[in-house]
Amino acid sequence: MLKTLRAMAAIGAVALAATVSAAEARDHLKIVGSSTVYPYAQAVAEEFAQKTGNKPPVLESTGTGGGMKLFCSGIGQQHPDITNASRAMKKSEWDLCVTNGVTNITEVLIGYDGLSVAHARQSPDMDLSKAQLYLALAKQVPVNGKLVDNPYKTWRQIDPKLPDAPIRVYGPPPTSGTRDAFVELVLHEVCLKGELPFWKKKAEEIADRKALKEFVRLNCSAMRSDGPFIEAGENDNLIVQKLNADPEALGIFGYSFLFENEDNLKPIRIGGVLPSIDSIADGSYGISRPLFFYIKNDHRSFVKGMDDFIAEFVSEEAFGPDGYLSERGLVPLPDEQREKVREAATRGTPMTRFGE
Repeated sequence: MLKTLRAMAAIGAVALAATVSAAEARDHLKIVGSSTVYPYAQAVAEEFAQKTGNKPPVLESTGTGGGMKLFCSGIGQQHPDITNASRAMKKSEWDLCVTNGVTNITEVLIGYDGLSVAHARQSPDMDLSKAQLYLALAKQVPVNGKLVDNPYKTWRQIDPKLPDAPIRVYGPPPTSGTRDAFVELVLHEVCLKGELPFWKKKAEEIADRKALKEFVRLNCSAMRSDGPFIEAGENDNLIVQKLNADPEALGIFGYSFLFENEDNLKPIRIGGVLPSIDSIADGSYGISRPLFFYIKNDHRSFVKGMDDFIAEFVSEEAFGPDGYLSERGLVPLPDEQREKVREAATRGTPMTRFGE
């Protein structure tokens, strides 16, 4: 079925390309998606424009989920060519792409990023465990052996060793890959690993791993909406302003953004470890995630400079260990993996993660 859809989409793409004359071919790229990957794509766009003389791509920070919807909406000049993502494409998003004939997609893993929890530089040092973050921010938490609406208003109510300050955390909206990654790497991990007595008991009661994951998905995914967690939109710069105005507040965003704003922000230790390129690379910092961009290969034939932009993004000068993206906070892939990613990106190797 998928092969048939791909074949039909390929025929449609050839027909589309045939109707696009040189005069009509778009002279710039359209890129949407993750606010976390945005600064990396922007840096590549500047290098690309300077080296090739092409127009810089039009970059739009829509969030990972919003970018996927736009990217998967169809083939043609009105649709984006590339979408950035701070998590891997979901099966539901792939299905949307297939429905709209977008089946020739290359998935490009560019490196890794940590999810930082930070506050203003003048704020006192703080060290939080993942379990404490879960208890502060989950919609429902265990109390006396039952899941109830989150009752905690201050950090000290969670642990007497923590500050007697209100829980006030600015974070990303549901459309953000950063939000998805936080839920998976903090909330789900605490629940699946049984880091609290309630969840340890559930793991013993639900022996089947698949059933346990489904129970966790249904009962351990929602962020609280009663005030302590505040959705701050896709513009991370607004979070910096809010944190500087409120030393008691915390913010959640990608490490790359913290890296770029280290004069104004101070990271919080997670399990005793500060986020850094080294701690993310060696796995000692416990909240890290892969970063991607996705290529609509059918657009390569009528979008000027698309191949050159992709080649620049996966060049050693960009995403290598000493590249300019590393200088902006990207944690590079190992050498062998980078070479495989580069080859797939430049050749336009279709992704097969969801099967043939």
